[in-house]
Amino acid sequence: MKVVGINGSARKDGNTAIIIRAVFEELEKEGIETELIQLYDKKLTGCIGCMGCAGKGYCVLKDDDFGEIFRKVTAADGIILGSPVYSADVSALMKAYLERAGIVVSKNPGLLRRKAGAAVVATRRGAAMPALDALTHNLLNKEVLIVGSGQWNVVYGREPGDVLKDEEGMNNMHRLGQNMAWLLKLLASSDC
Repeated sequence: MKVVGINGSARKDGNTAIIIRAVFEELEKEGIETELIQLYDKKLTGCIGCMGCAGKGYCVLKDDDFGEIFRKVTAADGIILGSPVYSADVSALMKAYLERAGIVVSKNPGLLRRKAGAAVVATRRGAAMPALDALTHNLLNKEVLIVGSGQWNVVYGREPGDVLKDEEGMNNMHRLGQNMAWLLKLLASSDC
């Protein structure tokens, strides 16, 4: 089994990467492979509306990194979408990924059906809920089974590493990883 995490932050290894890795720790304890994709150095543009993906299962545009990222996501058993909060929403990098993935899946239903998924957000203060909602609704709309942590999947911190001071938030990330591992094992053992 494998889970791919997408870090929508413009910072390499910042707070969003830290919280995704906390989830990964629990998955790895259960023998689940993980891969973190950091968008900070990826070239991504929004969807151009050509609908060339219809019936193909992939985006026909080849001039950026979306295709490689999306292939990894569709091959994985689980998905974690993570973003810092920028102006009460997800980052522009994450928005470009969500837009492209959303169109490809809408034109090729079932690509992400019944994968385990979760959204996580790193935020300095308020406005986390619109970002968390955007990520979670993206997964729900693609028939991904949402994993929770018993609280909102939000961790507070401004400077890189500050999220480690949010004990409750970090505990939620670990619980999220435990719950995702449980669901992945259940899915793997069932006939669904």
